[in-house]
Amino acid sequence: MAVQTRRTAALLGMIAWLASTGTCAGDSPDQVTIRQLLTSTFAKAASRLQVEPVVVVGDHAIAGWIQGERGGRALLGRHHGTWRIAACSGDGLKDPKVLIDADVPAAEAGALARGVVEAEAPFTVQQRAKFSSFDGWMRVDRGETHPPASVPPH
Repeated sequence: MAVQTRRTAALLGMIAWLASTGTCAGDSPDQVTIRQLLTSTFAKAASRLQVEPVVVVGDHAIAGWIQGERGGRALLGRHHGTWRIAACSGDGLKDPKVLIDADVPAAEAGALARGVVEAEAPFTVQQRAKFSSFDGWMRVDRGETHPPASVPPH
């Protein structure tokens, strides 16, 4: 019985850790790192940041985010093994032409755009509206450093 109790406590601890980091069981290390980067950069004590979905193709990614009544999408690029936020926007990040203009290679741009549409399909209409609500285009300085995002041990 004591072994069962310890296993249950360990399982509950793992569930609590996953909930606190915003990770999902099927996440790749890149997805975990991207969620942590966005959370450490934009989360506020008064308003939790939900980062989902995260679509990774090659050295680029698009992450949807919701914070309270606001939301949007972030375009990220991997530079020398480190993920960096390149820009934040709304529906523009579902357009391959916009992604190409943002220096995403054409093959990755098309796959990213398709991947975002597919990944967001299960979300509610209200959630998708929040992803689309980011008005304009906010470019993040390529040289800007972000807090380090570590991948939890497996």
